[in-house]
Amino acid sequence: MEALGKVYLIGAGPGDPELLTFRAMRMLSEADVVLYDRLVSPEILAFCPRRATRIPVGKAPKCHPVPQERINELLLHHALRGRVVARLKGGDPLVFGRGSEEAAHLRAHGVEVAYAPGITAAQAAASATGVPLTHRGLAGSVQYVTGHRQAGQVLDLDWKRLADPDTTLVVYMGVANIGQIAIGLMTEGLDPATPVLAVAQATTRHERRLVSRLDAVGRDVRDAELRAPVLFVIGRVVALYAEAGIPGAVAARAMAAAHA
Repeated sequence: MEALGKVYLIGAGPGDPELLTFRAMRMLSEADVVLYDRLVSPEILAFCPRRATRIPVGKAPKCHPVPQERINELLLHHALRGRVVARLKGGDPLVFGRGSEEAAHLRAHGVEVAYAPGITAAQAAASATGVPLTHRGLAGSVQYVTGHRQAGQVLDLDWKRLADPDTTLVVYMGVANIGQIAIGLMTEGLDPATPVLAVAQATTRHERRLVSRLDAVGRDVRDAELRAPVLFVIGRVVALYAEAGIPGAVAARAMAAAHA
């Protein structure tokens, strides 16, 4: 009987190859087969071993040419044939990455699974722009949410919980619904003047940034024609962004003093 292979669920980070971990590089170097997402950059794919078979399994908004069930089957198929499989995911496999779903399917069939954590888009955008996710006097906590639902389902976020002025809200995959998200937050009392930072394709050579406010971000993103992936940072910490049209440090100190 052929020995079982194993599967590495690898966080490829936001796109900049310098943000890969040593563990991710080591796991990738062992791979016989690499299944990779659409958002994994060509620079990172260049680290795949020459012997490895590459299989694209990426998804785009409203376009899933390889359904999740098929991805699970492919991972299992190659592992059952004794291969080392690298599953390359943008960001971190356990932050909106379905890594736990894939791991559960594999482990149910006796396949060994190991993770390499990746730098998620929120951390990457924070470092690229200098906007912290928490800051004393501005935000004592941070919430991550995904801004879309599958198959056209209603975006049923807990708006009351998310509309917390003392928390930074980070929205993944929300470019199509950011106007609706802003309305939901304002309906629950979040100040329409709350600053918003949108970062498209963070850390890549195609990165674009836009600073707006909650009551205008839907229109501004549409006018700027920002395309996915776009990450939104909503909250007072955006005042720390030097190009926000607000004197960053001065505004931040004033806001921190007001809310300390």
